[in-house]
This record gives sequence, C-alpha cells and structure tokens, in this order.
Amino acid sequence: MGKRVIVTGGAGYIGSHILVELLNEGSHALVIDDLSNASPIALDRVAAITGRKPGFLKADLADAAQQRAVLDAVAAFRPTGAIHLAGLKAVGESVSDPMRYYAVNLGSALTLIRAMEAAGARKIVFSSSATVYGDLNRSPVSETGATGPANPYGKSKFFIEEMLRDLASADARWRIANLRYFNPAGAHPSGLIGEDPHGVPNNLFPYIAQVAVGRLPKLRVFGGDYPTPDGTGVRDYIHVVDLARGHLAALDFLTSDGSAGAVEINLGTGRGVSVLEAVAAFKRASNRDIPCEIVTRRPGDVADVYADVTKAQALLGWRATRTIEDMCADHWRWQSGNPEGYR
Repeated sequence: MGKRVIVTGGAGYIGSHILVELLNEGSHALVIDDLSNASPIALDRVAAITGRKPGFLKADLADAAQQRAVLDAVAAFRPTGAIHLAGLKAVGESVSDPMRYYAVNLGSALTLIRAMEAAGARKIVFSSSATVYGDLNRSPVSETGATGPANPYGKSKFFIEEMLRDLASADARWRIANLRYFNPAGAHPSGLIGEDPHGVPNNLFPYIAQVAVGRLPKLRVFGGDYPTPDGTGVRDYIHVVDLARGHLAALDFLTSDGSAGAVEINLGTGRGVSVLEAVAAFKRASNRDIPCEIVTRRPGDVADVYADVTKAQALLGWRATRTIEDMCADHWRWQSGNPEGYR
C-alpha cells in the first residue's frame, strides 16, 4: 500500500522534489502549505512527472485559527509519518524580524506535533539546517560538533530540534530525525521543477542561474581573500534529488526496529566546492558568461564548511551520488526552460 506521509511546505523547492520521490515509490502524500513562498503549479508539475497528484490543504500551520482544519485533515489522512519543511528561511530577514521567525517556525512545528499526536502517528522527519553549528567547528563538521547558530533563522531550527528531542525523551513512542542540510542545489532532471525564490535569491545557485539567464546583471562574491585555494568561500553543495532521497531513507529508518527517540543526521556530500568553482561549473553547463564582482566578506561567514556524512551512511544507508556538474546541468535545464520560474 505504501506509506502515507504528511509533507508540510510540500509545494516548495525541496518539498516538491521529495513528493516526486515519495509518489514514485508508491507512497501517498498530503501537502500542507500556505503558498507564501511556493506555487501550486509545482504540484501540477509533480503530477506531470509522476502521473500522480498529492493531496493538498492550503493552510498556515502557525495560524491558531487554522489549527482545527489542520488537525482534522491529518486525522482523516491517517498518516504513517510526516516530513516537516514548512517555515521561513531567509537569514537576513530573520535578523531584521526575529519575532516573526520564532512565531512562524516554532508555531508551525507545534501545530504539526499536536496533529501527529492526535492521529497516533509519532514519526517526524524535520528539515533542520547546518546553520545550527554556527562557526564553532572545523570541517568536516560532525553531528557531535558544537552548536551555536548565529542568527534567528538558525536558532529557530535549533529550538525546534530541542523541542523534538524533549518530546522524544518524554514519550518513548516518538521517532524523530533532525536532518541538518548543508547547501541544496540543482533541480529535477526533467527541468519541470526547481528553485523559484521570490525576489533576489539568498542562495548561490539560483543567483548564478538568474545571472546566466539574464535576470540579474552579475554575481556578487562575498570575500575573495579567504584561506582557501582560490580565496572564495567553500561550501558543501548537495543535489536536491539526493537530499530528497535522504528524507525517504530517514522515514524508512524511523519505521524500522533500529530507531529510537530523536537523532541528528547531516545531509551533505562531505566535499567542499568554492564559489568560483561553482561559477566555472555553471559556465560549462550553460555555455553562458557569468560576470562576477568580488566584494567584502559578509559578517559571520567562515572560510569553509562541509559535512561529515558517516552517520547518514551508517544509519540510513544513504549517500549523495550526484556531482557539482550534475547540479549545474539540472539547475540550468530548469532555469533556461523556466526563466521566470513558475510565473
């Protein structure tokens, strides 16, 4: 029959790719999304790729007035578990409006916990972030490293992890996987779904892609004097399809006999790629010029961050297989075929 999975934020970039993997494996999905940073067209594209359309409830999990609708929909769906992606995610915005980030991100998680508990389905895969580590660790960063998020976005992710850990400690029936993402990139190989940020992109790959397609004039590279081979910052970029499959592996783990309580797991490649290396790879994939301007470093940025991925391999039997070239080729296929995103 397949699993029955609630996917909050399922119409977004990562959520839509998770839906493709879930539906292709024969599972059933109910998306809960307020569409504030997503498009319903993404769900139509998911259906075009898989031949199946997920269920959909338009709702804001953080809005108290909508909680009853969420609880009723989850109960009627009879889920096996949930993948929780819904929330706000712009670091700079979180600094300027921290209370909104805490209200939305923590409030959404609390509503989902209540709904899953009422439905008797105590398994949650949570979309956390490597930002919970702050700049306190040398790479490769392992799950046992120090945590110290440097902005309200990262703090909201860490606080949700703490809530979920406390929940699992208080009630042994809960199974939780806190997945600490590194840097998602790329798009589905079909070119039908991909990253479609509203406004100026916060992440490197959509910014590069929008320069390549002519929507933005040039890429601003923050810092060219880091102690790295080419002076630019090094990060661990993971293909969004690999990331999506990591969620399915985590959900499988939570339904196995080997899981207990809450666990933290890095999802990355274990390899670092510099900004200029990413730009060069995207130039090759797109056959387009990508003008760059080196500007001063951003406060709080570190020279290099990449993951220790041995825990994901040991617990989940999962590892990333797609390369930076794959990320660039797939991202360009999406961007060039959809120069204005879903609009």
